[in-house]
Amino acid sequence: MFCSKIILEFLPNIHLLGMFTMVYTLVFRKKALFPIYVYVFINGLYAGFATWWIPYLYIWTVLWAVTMLLPKNMPKKIAIVVYPLVCGLHGLLFGTLYAPAQALLFGLDFKGMISWIIAGLPWDAVHAAGNIVTGFLIIPLSELLRKLFKGQIADK
Repeated sequence: MFCSKIILEFLPNIHLLGMFTMVYTLVFRKKALFPIYVYVFINGLYAGFATWWIPYLYIWTVLWAVTMLLPKNMPKKIAIVVYPLVCGLHGLLFGTLYAPAQALLFGLDFKGMISWIIAGLPWDAVHAAGNIVTGFLIIPLSELLRKLFKGQIADK
């Protein structure tokens, strides 16, 4: 996850993190929290454990939780649409999910928080578009991981 983020840093708000979060969650379920939080920790080590990092403690968990709530045996014809849309929605809402921490850390009132969200919407739209495109990798990569870990994954 971390390497993919570094490699794609030249593209603002375009990365594979949402896709990897969903793939790991679909395949490993609760155990997906391990790679997610290893990524969060490594990202903090690399870029510094500053105020920007605090929302990362919950932002990826939101996508994990939504993915956990999706039906396990969703038909492929539906999943091929739902997975990229969920991934894209997380990108679109990234700034909104980030905003409460920003408001608390920087003393923004509700109006200030809403202004912060609105100011970031163009970047969130780019984030959403990138997540939708990368979201089309979710099914093939989750199928590949299931094959690679066949017999080692508990479906619980």
